[in-house]
Amino acid sequence: MFVIVYWMKLTILQSPSSQKLLVAFKWDGLHCISMSQEEAISQLRIQEYLDDVSGLDIPHSHSQWYHIDVASLLNSTRIEGHELDPTTGSSLIFLPRSVMLCCPKSGRIHHYPKHLLHCFVDDNRSKSNEADGVLMRAELFSISPNEEQLCWECCCRSELEVPEIQSKVSRWLSWLNT
Repeated sequence: MFVIVYWMKLTILQSPSSQKLLVAFKWDGLHCISMSQEEAISQLRIQEYLDDVSGLDIPHSHSQWYHIDVASLLNSTRIEGHELDPTTGSSLIFLPRSVMLCCPKSGRIHHYPKHLLHCFVDDNRSKSNEADGVLMRAELFSISPNEEQLCWECCCRSELEVPEIQSKVSRWLSWLNT
């Protein structure tokens, strides 16, 4: 809840010969402006996203791009989740009916409708020798023109990382099926 304090400004003029103006403020009480729970959660998720982006080891210009340009686009947008790629500095933002891929190196933001996205999972644990040591690979991708395809991928080479990949895929599938 936001609380705005109002003060009523009273101006008291003195005699024309004194050239002084007295200004007084009178307490006018508290006025509450209530933000809906959905709006509050939305603002919280935007801030969480920007906080996570701040933790990336990316050039200052990329960080500014996120905090100025991308943040201004998200101002009244409902974020359902996000993922970051620390290697490239890119991020994927999950919206109710689409995803946004933010690429700071190119300064591009790509938007993909949910109904054009697919998820594939390759579990290579039984045949790890054939897959260049990758035990599990998961990919969220789009059916789009060749130059504009989404290809958000995560993979692991250790059994210890498999639960993290499975958790990501679970979130992706949950989002795709809502």
